[in-house]
Amino acid sequence: MPFWDNARFACIVLVVLGHAIQRLIYDSDVAYAFYLAFYAFHMPAFAIISGYFSKSDPPSRRQMVRLITDVLLPYLVFEALWWFTKWLVEGQVDPNLTKPSWTLWFLLALGIFRLVLPYLALLRWPLLWSVLISVGVGYLPNVDSTFSLSRTLGFLPFFVLGWWLREHDIVERLGLLRHRPWWAYAGALALFAIDGWLAWTGIETWREMELRYWFFYDDAYVDLLSHSVWWAGAMRLATLAIGLVLSAAFFVLIPRRQTPWTRLGQYTMYVYLLHSFVLYPFRESGVLRDLEPTWIWLPTVAILSVAVTVLLSTRPVRWLTGPLVEPRARWLFQDPALLPGRRNDPTGSRRPKP
Repeated sequence: MPFWDNARFACIVLVVLGHAIQRLIYDSDVAYAFYLAFYAFHMPAFAIISGYFSKSDPPSRRQMVRLITDVLLPYLVFEALWWFTKWLVEGQVDPNLTKPSWTLWFLLALGIFRLVLPYLALLRWPLLWSVLISVGVGYLPNVDSTFSLSRTLGFLPFFVLGWWLREHDIVERLGLLRHRPWWAYAGALALFAIDGWLAWTGIETWREMELRYWFFYDDAYVDLLSHSVWWAGAMRLATLAIGLVLSAAFFVLIPRRQTPWTRLGQYTMYVYLLHSFVLYPFRESGVLRDLEPTWIWLPTVAILSVAVTVLLSTRPVRWLTGPLVEPRARWLFQDPALLPGRRNDPTGSRRPKP
C-alpha cells in the first residue's frame, strides 16, 4: 500500500520543516501561525501510523531483539553523537541517558509504546484508558521529560488509535483507502483552511498563552498555566481532538497511488535521526533570526526542508549512515539468528527485498 509510505514521507517533511522554521517564529507572526497550523497534527499523525503497524501480542524473542536493534541501540548511538557534538561546539556536555536530546524523544516513545501496548490491549476500552492517561499525566508535575515519559504518555492515545484501527480492521471494512468521495477532499481542505485562519487571526492570543507548548505534550499543566487549575485537562482534551480531526484531514489528502517519494517514505527514521545535525548549526548560530521579508524566507526554508528530507532519504546517505541508524550488533546477542533478515523502519514500513 503506497498510501502509508506517502503519509510517512509527508509527516517527516513536516517534522523537518517544523524544526527548520522554529527560529523564524520568534520574529514573524506569519511563520508562527504556519507553525501552529501543522504542529497541531503532524506528530499525532506519525504516532497513528506507528500504532497502525504495531502488534499487541506478547512479544516474541525476535520482536524483543528488534526492539533492541531498532530503538534502543540507535538511541544510545545518537545520544553519544549528540554528547560529542555539544562538546565540540559548546565546549561542555552533561551526559544523561534519561534526558533524550532534541528529536530523540520520539525514538524512545516508540519503544515505550510497544512495551505498554500489550498491557493496554488486555483491558476493555483501551482507547479510553489511553485518553485518561494522557489527560491525567498533565496533572502530575513529577512526570517530566525523564525518559520522555510526559510526552510519550501525552501522545499515547494517537498510537493506541492507530493500533485500534488495524485491530478492528476499520480502514479495510469502511474502504477508506479504496474510494474517497469528492466531499471528503472538500471537507479536508475546508478543515485546513479553518486551521490556518484560526492560527492567523488568533496569533496574539496564541503567543500570549504559548499555545505551541500545548502541542508538545511535554509540560505539566501547572507549568503551562503558571498555576494549578482543575479544568486544565480540558485543554489537553481539546488538543487531542484537534490532533485527531486534522490528522484525519491530512490522511484524506495523502495520495493512495505510487509517487516519486513513496520509496523515500520507507526510510523516515534516517531523516528523523539525521536532520537535527543538519539544522543544528543554523539553529545555534542565529542566522535564522530577523530574516525579512517573511514572504521570501518562509517559502525558502520550506523548500530547503523538503530538499533536506529527500537528501537524507537517498541511498548514498543510507549507505554511509546505516551502521548508526540501523546497527546490526550481532556480537551483542546470544543467538544472532534472531536478527531480522532485512530491516524495516521502526514506524512499521515494510521495505522490499533488495
